[in-house]
Amino acid sequence: MKVMLAQSAGFCFGVRRAVQLAEKIAAGDAPYVMLGPVIHNDHVIKHLAEQGVGCVERVDQVPPGCGVIIRSHGEGKAVYDKLQEMGCPVADATCVKVAKIHQIVQDASRRGRQVIIIGDPVHPEVTAIAGWCTGAKIFRNATELGEFLKEYEENPQKPITLVSQTTSTDRIWSPCREKVKKECTNAEIFDTICDATCMRQSEAQSLAEQCDAMIVIGDRKSSNTTRLAELCRAHCPLVYHISRAEELDRRMVSGVASVGITAGASTPGWIIKEVNHKMSEENNNNAMEIEESFADMLEKSIKTLNTGDKVTGVVTGITPSEVNVDLGTKHAGYIPISELTDDPSVKPEDIVKVGDTIETYVMRVNDVEGVATLSKKRLDSVKNWDTIEAAVEDKTIMEGTVTEQNKGGIVVNVKGIRVFVPASQTGMPRGADLSEMIKEHVKLRITEVNRSRRRVVGSIRAVRAEERAAKAAEVWANIEVGKKYDGVVKSLTSYGAFVDIGGVDGMVHVSELSWSRIKNPAEVVSVGDEVSVYVIAFDPEKKKISLGMKDHNEDPWEKFTSTYEVGSVASVRVVKLMTFGAFAEIVPGVDGLIHISQIADHRIDKPSDELEEGQIVDVKITDIDYDRKKVSLSIRALLNDARAADRDEYDD
Repeated sequence: MKVMLAQSAGFCFGVRRAVQLAEKIAAGDAPYVMLGPVIHNDHVIKHLAEQGVGCVERVDQVPPGCGVIIRSHGEGKAVYDKLQEMGCPVADATCVKVAKIHQIVQDASRRGRQVIIIGDPVHPEVTAIAGWCTGAKIFRNATELGEFLKEYEENPQKPITLVSQTTSTDRIWSPCREKVKKECTNAEIFDTICDATCMRQSEAQSLAEQCDAMIVIGDRKSSNTTRLAELCRAHCPLVYHISRAEELDRRMVSGVASVGITAGASTPGWIIKEVNHKMSEENNNNAMEIEESFADMLEKSIKTLNTGDKVTGVVTGITPSEVNVDLGTKHAGYIPISELTDDPSVKPEDIVKVGDTIETYVMRVNDVEGVATLSKKRLDSVKNWDTIEAAVEDKTIMEGTVTEQNKGGIVVNVKGIRVFVPASQTGMPRGADLSEMIKEHVKLRITEVNRSRRRVVGSIRAVRAEERAAKAAEVWANIEVGKKYDGVVKSLTSYGAFVDIGGVDGMVHVSELSWSRIKNPAEVVSVGDEVSVYVIAFDPEKKKISLGMKDHNEDPWEKFTSTYEVGSVASVRVVKLMTFGAFAEIVPGVDGLIHISQIADHRIDKPSDELEEGQIVDVKITDIDYDRKKVSLSIRALLNDARAADRDEYDD
């Protein structure tokens, strides 16, 4: 087996400077602590701790009188100000490349420019950069950046300053840079990806193209090491990300012809030597061990992948654009974010974690590059189709959200599958505006599935009918005269209103809608109104229910007699004209008769000569028949009273 070590593997200039500074301080007598790990490597941090240099995460954790080592990733200006206020000696190990970005963004902010940082929002380097300017915007990729730039469409001349995390990749940075160039006319763009990072990434990719397996050494918290592993996976079928030689299993690389070794910028040389030495020992294994390992590798190498296969693998890495999956084959699997979920607001980390076992669907296999494009979304879709098909046989009620209206009905999204519901099966009245159902969460039955044509038909009406039948059975089981219900007005006729009291419609006769005399139910209620009703009568055999709305506890006759008496004057509303006179409403529920002879102080042919329905007139109550509840009214009596009063005044 041929072992090749990358020339630029291991400590970069900035990391080497930071570690040397920390070791120099450790050798001295003054007490110091690191504010956050000086580099992302647990072995180095443990080594420094053994020499007396501890690590704290926050400024308020710094012991009194203790000095502070600023890590290579840097810190925001507020941290420096706080340490100065506390009187803490500071040993600044910030990488000179990172410090340069601090100067760029601080200057841009002073000039009123909008600073945009391309990088990981939670990475200490990025948070430190943001701490040297005001209102910085941080984006992981061009997609996130594009959403923000929509705010600048109307004013592309707004000043923007664009920088990048030093350990980013050109695959992420280039689309962001080009997007800003295209859409912003007043942009400053600084290519701040570290030259050493670019060289290390380029060399790693070149080595990965030549080798059958790659070993990438570095702490798993190290951003630049994680990216090295991602880049290598695009060119090499077997890539292992380890932090020390102890993690290197002999079976990982036994049987391959060539192995490449590279390491992240925070990986010390002694760890790289450990791995390289162990790899050299691998070449001296006895024949039996080699044969066994080779058999394992051979089995993996002949295990082929085909488009449409369902495969299971382990998540080995997550980036803003893809999820890397180890399938245990010669192909490196990855899931593009677009094939992970349909929800743009969900982050990959919310769905999967490194180390998770995940089942996916093979979309494409590239034997030349040794990669397989996978899709979790499509496998979920396959499973969901199985569920949909089973729902037809099992008559399972499904749930979904109405997404659109079309010519013949609506479309409901059920587990990511489009289900067509004809207008007649929506449960809406004929001719209703179906667009009102959009975004509504509904229950439906699947009535037809044609998987080959990707056609699914469902019925909301069927579910609602079943629910209504169940509610109706409950109503009929417990109904009794006088029982009150809260209902909804479903329809109106000339003689009353039909009210749904929970799966059953009852009819409120026009005479039971109100104590007032009304001609049309629409004067009192409208379709869709929520009303309180009570049962007057019911017939279980004919399935008919008579309902009432007016409160019989309020007796209109008692209200009338407690307010008026013979001789009282009242303002009344003419409700009906007859040949012999006019009926007028005194109070709701009590009418009186104005005989034709009492309408005027002169002879008239018919009541309509003087009155019209709906007219308000003043009358005198001339008689009350308490037994038959009849009232006689007179306009003429009031006129006579008025003339008599005028004569008395004239005589005086």
